[in-house]
Amino acid sequence: MRTPADPACDVYLTGTVFLDIIFTGLGSAPVRGTESWAHGMGSSPGGVANMATALARLGLRTSLAAAFGDDHYGDYCWDALEQGEGIDLALSRTVPGWHSPVTVSMAYEGERTMVSHGHEAPPPESAPECPPPARAAIASLTPGRRDEWIAQAARQGTRVFADVGWDETGRWDPDDLADLEHCEAFLPNAEEAMRYTRTDCPRAAAHALTERVPVAVVTLGAEGAYAVDGRTGECAEVPAIVVEALDPTGAGDVFVAGFVTGTLAQWPLADRLAFAGLTAALSVQEFGGSLSAPGWLEIATWWQQVQGMADQDPAALRRYTFLDGLLPAPARPWPLPRAVPTIGFRNSA
Repeated sequence: MRTPADPACDVYLTGTVFLDIIFTGLGSAPVRGTESWAHGMGSSPGGVANMATALARLGLRTSLAAAFGDDHYGDYCWDALEQGEGIDLALSRTVPGWHSPVTVSMAYEGERTMVSHGHEAPPPESAPECPPPARAAIASLTPGRRDEWIAQAARQGTRVFADVGWDETGRWDPDDLADLEHCEAFLPNAEEAMRYTRTDCPRAAAHALTERVPVAVVTLGAEGAYAVDGRTGECAEVPAIVVEALDPTGAGDVFVAGFVTGTLAQWPLADRLAFAGLTAALSVQEFGGSLSAPGWLEIATWWQQVQGMADQDPAALRRYTFLDGLLPAPARPWPLPRAVPTIGFRNSA
């Protein structure tokens, strides 16, 4: 859906890149005083890199402004994003003497436990006052803080999509999210939405949020997602796809990337929700955050496979018929094997 008048960048985002180390195949949660052995381990760029990778794998030209550590971890993350995923890092920088933030994620029983470490972040020079022209931008809001780049992006015509983290202050005051006035869409989870709107129903919360932002999308976990477009009054609810969840790391980022993709493609609200939920569902069937983000080939392979299953509900499948004509012909069997990178191998050539 790009036009010759569109900017070179589809999506701009900024944030902190972590090195994620993921332990997989744990039978249970680690127990104090014991040693647990994992059946597998992988490494990948994490943090804001999860979102950037999910966007790039869906074909969006993605620009990331971030600080990278001046260590082997930082070099690895930079190379994986720029060379491996084709993400534009022209606005990013390496900070001399700064240690890369690290997160260790342990996946078990469909959930994960994370431990992170990092030194004080460098000044946010990587988020310029005037972000590049882009069709869309994704902002992670911090309660009580304004980010000038969000207003700048909105003034130059960029469509801003926002999510938010847990409010550690416990205030849950919607006035603390002042940058929502510059956003087109807000995508909190059900608990966040209800706390900010003082409601006890996520659907009511979505409607209440449209008093502050045009489009409110509330994720409902295993129930799917609900969205309201306050400009048109359109509502949509799409149930989640039932899958065997191995690792939910980064699923929320993949959901946002899918919704942004559908919005830029001008799909109806319900199709955007369905696509976002589908990409998130495919991601939780693999381990890792950025490693698990699906591309169009994965989506096409899933669509071909699921239509051939006798136990599928035809009515449920009709929800995804909008994919016909969009997807490439799958050329490999499902599930697709994924590379699990490990830091430290030397080039034997």
